[in-house]
This record gives sequence, structure tokens and C-alpha cells, in this order.
Amino acid sequence: MAEHNVTKAVQRARELFITEENTYGCAETTLVVLQEAYCFPNPSDSAPAMPLNGGIAWSGGPCGAITGAALAVGRLAAERIEDHKEAKRAARRIIADLMEQFRREHGTVSCRDLVGLDISTEEGHTAFIEGQVWHTVCMAQIEFVLHRLVELQDEQSWQQRLRTLET
Repeated sequence: MAEHNVTKAVQRARELFITEENTYGCAETTLVVLQEAYCFPNPSDSAPAMPLNGGIAWSGGPCGAITGAALAVGRLAAERIEDHKEAKRAARRIIADLMEQFRREHGTVSCRDLVGLDISTEEGHTAFIEGQVWHTVCMAQIEFVLHRLVELQDEQSWQQRLRTLET
């Protein structure tokens, strides 16, 4: 069942992200897909993640798949944990673990280093779009994040993840 949910989430991410209109960036796509997986009201609202694409406003900072995921996980933690401080701790632990896994897999969490371009420049952004770096590199990173976080939709998986991260 869990693998089916991940497959469905990845398919949905591809529908949102891999379009010629470039409507959704990596942070927006990740946020929307996780909000859908977590059954949040108004899951298609990508507004909080709009400035996070390209490593926060195309600055090359943290990968948008991670920052979009951080928004969704923070929201999930707030829904599941009444105590605000404890919810923040849980969300931070989950995202810190995600970032560590991401670093091990990709070598960095820096968007600029991951895509190999400065997309804040016209030349870099054109190369990014025309070279379809977003189709390959960015989509792979979105999938990486979804494979690790979609399962948190299940309360038992959520609790297990938190127990694992406490040790």
C-alpha cells in the first residue's frame, strides 16, 4: 500500500512539474503533492512555496524539494502534535534527517551545486530551462523527497519515524 501511495505521489509530481508552462517549481510541486498525500484542506495552494524555488528566490540555496517538504511536514506536525514546541522539534528532526539522507545521496543540499548553474542569471536560467535540467536533476530530487515523506501520511509511519529519530 505504501509503495502505491509513493508511486501515485510521484506521478502527480510529474503532472505538476514536467510541463512546458513551468507553472510549478520544485518547492511548490513538493508542497502540493505532500499536502495532497497528507489530506490537507486546500492542498493545491502552493503560495507559501512560490519564493522557495531555485534554492529560495533562485539564489541557489537549499533545494526547493527540501524547503517545500519542510512546509508540509511542519503543517503535518502541527496537526498531529498539540504542543507547539514539541511539534517544532518533531518537524525539525524529520527534515534534518531528510537533509542528511539527501546530502548522502546527492552530495549537497545546495540548488546551485545540484543543478550546476546559477539560475538567478538570464544565461543560467535559459540553460536550465532549455537543457531540461529540471526534467532530470530536479525531478529526481523531488522523487527522492517524496519517497521518504509520503509514508508519513500514515499515523503509524509518522510515530515510527519519530521513535527512530529519537534514538
